Amino acid sequence: MSQNRISSPDRTPSARLLDRRTPPHILTLVLMAGVSAMTMNVFLPALPEMTDYFGTDYSVMQLSIAIFLAVNAGLQLVIGPLSDRFGRRPVLIGGILIFLAATLGAIYAPSAQAFLLMRAAQAGIVSAMVLSRAIVRDMVPGEEAAQMIAYVTMGMSLVPMVAPTVGGFLTHIYGWQSAFWLLFGVGFVLLLLVTFDAGETAPKTGGSMKDMLRGFPELLTSQRFLGYALSAATASGAYFAFLGGAPFLGSTVFNLTEDKLGLYMAAPAIGYFFGNFIAGRYSARFGMNTMILIGAGICALGVFVSLLTFLADRATPMNFFAMISLLGAGNGLQLPNSIAGSLSVRPHLAGTAAGLGGFMYIGGGAVLSAFAGSVLSPESGGTPLLVIMLCASLSSIAAALWVVLRERKLIREG
Repeated sequence: MSQNRISSPDRTPSARLLDRRTPPHILTLVLMAGVSAMTMNVFLPALPEMTDYFGTDYSVMQLSIAIFLAVNAGLQLVIGPLSDRFGRRPVLIGGILIFLAATLGAIYAPSAQAFLLMRAAQAGIVSAMVLSRAIVRDMVPGEEAAQMIAYVTMGMSLVPMVAPTVGGFLTHIYGWQSAFWLLFGVGFVLLLLVTFDAGETAPKTGGSMKDMLRGFPELLTSQRFLGYALSAATASGAYFAFLGGAPFLGSTVFNLTEDKLGLYMAAPAIGYFFGNFIAGRYSARFGMNTMILIGAGICALGVFVSLLTFLADRATPMNFFAMISLLGAGNGLQLPNSIAGSLSVRPHLAGTAAGLGGFMYIGGGAVLSAFAGSVLSPESGGTPLLVIMLCASLSSIAAALWVVLRERKLIREG
C-alpha cells in the first residue's frame, strides 16, 4: 500500500473520484464527515418512542447522546496519533467496520443497557470525521485549509439538515429501528467509497506511538492551540447542549410529534450550511480570527434572544428553532476557522491536533449534553437549557479574544 502514499502536501496530486493514487475526492470527504454527523442526530426524534420501547426513563435514553459523545471524544485522542503513525486509510477503514457492527447491535439490542453499549461502540465512526479534517490539512495549508474544511462541512451540513426529518418520518411510520437501518446502509456505502477512492495522504513518520503521543504536551503548552480548541469546544458545546435538550422540549413543552420535531430540528443545520458557505467564501479574505469572532457573536445573539422569549413566556416552536438557526449559522462561520487554526499551530502534528482538539470539543459537548438533559423538566421549560447554551457561547467569545491578544503579542515580540 506504500506505493499509494502521498509523501508531501506540496506534491499532492489533484483528487480524482475512485482513484486511490490520489487523495480522497471532496465527495468522499463530505460523506466521511456527514455520516459522523448523521449518527448524532438521525434518531433524536425517536427518543420518546425508544423510552417507551425499552420501558425506561427519558433521562436514561438521553444518555445515548452523551455516551456517544464521550466515547467519541476519547477515541479522538487515539485516532489522531494512530493516523500520524500508520496512515489515514487503515485507521479510517477500521473505524467504519466497528461502526457497522455496532449499528447492527443497536438494532437488535434486548435492553436499554445493551443499546447504550452499542451506542458507545458506534463512536468508531468518529475516525471518519477526524480524518476528513486531517486529510484536508495534509493537502493544503493555513487559510486554504479553513476554506476547504468550510466547503467540506457545508456539504456535510446537508446530512444533519435532512437526517432528523427523515429519521422522524421513518420512526413515525416504521418504528425507531428504521433510523438505525438507515445508518447501516449509509455506513456501508461509505466503506465502499473509502475502499476504492481514499488514497493515503499522511507522510511517513517512522516514529513509534510513544513518539506520536509526545505531541500532546507540545500542543497543550501552546496558548494559541488551546485558544482555538477551547473556542471550538464551547461553541460546539452550545449545540450539543441543544441536542441533549431539544427532543424533551419538542415532545414535552411544545407537544410536537416525531415527524414535526424532525422538521424543526433541521433549523440549526440550515443555519450551519449558510455559515459554512460564507466561511468558505470569505475566510481567506478576512482571516480566521475575524470569522471566529463574528461566528461566536452570532451564536450568543441567537441564544440570548431565544432565552428572552422564554422569560417573557412568548416561546413557540417557530421562534425557538428560528433563533437556534442563528446558533447553527454562527457555528458554521466559526468552527471551520477554529479547527483550521488549531491544526495550523503545529502543522507536523496535524493528526494529533485533530484528535486532541476533537477530544476537547466533543468531550465538552458530552458533558453539556448530559447536563442539559438532567436539568430539564416540564415546569422549567427551556430556560435552563438556554442559560447553559448562552454561557457556552460567551465562553467561546472569550477564548477567541484570547487567541487574538496572544497573536498580537507574538507579532510585537517577533
